Amino acid sequence: MTTTASSEFDTDTAVTPSGNGHYSTTVSDRWVIREGVANGGYLLALCVRALGDQIALPDPLAVSAHFLRPGTPGPAEITTEVVKQGRRTATGSARLSQQDGAVVLAQATYADLGGMPDPAAPNGTAAHGDTVTSHDTAAPHNTAAFDNTAPALADPDSCTDPLTLSEQPGVTLAARVDYRLDRVPGFWYGTPSRNPVSEFWLRFADGRAADTTALAMLVDAAAPVVLDLGVGGSSTIELTVHMRARPAPGWLACRAFTRHLSGGYHEEDFEIWDSAGVLVAQSRQLALVR
Repeated sequence: MTTTASSEFDTDTAVTPSGNGHYSTTVSDRWVIREGVANGGYLLALCVRALGDQIALPDPLAVSAHFLRPGTPGPAEITTEVVKQGRRTATGSARLSQQDGAVVLAQATYADLGGMPDPAAPNGTAAHGDTVTSHDTAAPHNTAAFDNTAPALADPDSCTDPLTLSEQPGVTLAARVDYRLDRVPGFWYGTPSRNPVSEFWLRFADGRAADTTALAMLVDAAAPVVLDLGVGGSSTIELTVHMRARPAPGWLACRAFTRHLSGGYHEEDFEIWDSAGVLVAQSRQLALVR
């Protein structure tokens, strides 16, 4: 079936089946990060949407994608294969291709994040709605400058909208997602701070509530924090996302950080916490600096 078009994200991740696990779609120009180049997380969400149509379980649990070349606005084909359909998890793969060949190779394992009791929760109770509670234990040798709780951010209305600081010509994704910065990283002012850590609010600009499919895109929707090391840009090579819970409606509190930049490559870790303070997604990507 074709995805219901109820928001910009739903409209622009719609896929149409053509039989035998094949789908046609259109890479929209509303999610580009520079002229003619689509955001990688958005391309991954297209793969997740098509593969989810083949799998009975509702939530992408672990998703990994390799980006072979830039995706560009225009027609695309997605080929899916279900490798395992189990009772609690199911796994499959998806390949998004355009005229020049394969663009994204993705694999994903699906589950039902609303149907699994949490052994750490008293009496199997849930934190909100049908999402189980979370229990975090700090690593014994945690060297991060922050703990394992949600970012402590000021109210979004008191934070800075980065689009008021500088124009982003050609970055149409910036009109699709709202950002609010509690602390403005130095690169926004043209003076990199050498501290590649950022904590901020994020949500869809049209009011669409995030779900587990949207999280696959949102972990890649912010400016890379490696910019605060003075590099000119970053291109994702591989992205892995773990969905931890279905998000409650409202602003999402995010934390992004890079620890290592070497040989022209860097990693970026990204965490998303929902409005109830529950960790809902974690990701890590390896990227090439430009």
